[in-house]
Amino acid sequence: MKVALLGASGMIGSRILAELSSRGHQVTALARDTAKIAALPGVTAKAVDAFDGKALAAAYAGHDAAISSVHYLASDADTLIGAAKASGVPRYLVVGGAGSLEVAPGVRLFDTPQFPAIYLGEAKAGGAFLDKLKAEPTLNWTFLSPAALIQPGERTGRFRLGGDQFFVDAAGNSAISAEDYAIALVDELETPKHIRKRFSVAY
Repeated sequence: MKVALLGASGMIGSRILAELSSRGHQVTALARDTAKIAALPGVTAKAVDAFDGKALAAAYAGHDAAISSVHYLASDADTLIGAAKASGVPRYLVVGGAGSLEVAPGVRLFDTPQFPAIYLGEAKAGGAFLDKLKAEPTLNWTFLSPAALIQPGERTGRFRLGGDQFFVDAAGNSAISAEDYAIALVDELETPKHIRKRFSVAY
């Protein structure tokens, strides 16, 4: 597949880029600074400003799918979604956050008293992004929320998938490596199972 990846130099984006490359996809890797994009087989680096909707739409055009892996507070939801729509790209996959997952019906993780204040702004912006996607009448989107803790780690290929509910392991932990998150996202790209839906991944 021809895939455009926004945020290809980031912690999660770089793992998604490596996973796409290892599976033989042709990737246009988009970031502000192309020097930070890994040189991998099938990867073409291109500089783009996430706030420039026209440039972003042009960068997405002609691809089979676009993946957005950027911080919500370092971008604009309307610009990002508008670019995906304007580009005509058939699929739009978004790296989500855990904060908008439900811990009880109608209660999101970021609504709970124990949610870390330092992450609240980013988490709520992610929830607002998801709400905007849900309101889109035609955009073919998928939003993947990771576990509460996502960081560089091992690529195991062993994890659980869920829906809108926040879930933990037997020890009460909620974690996923960025490498395994990338597997789940690229699996969804290759074999769509969550069209116009959010799903989640954790150990």
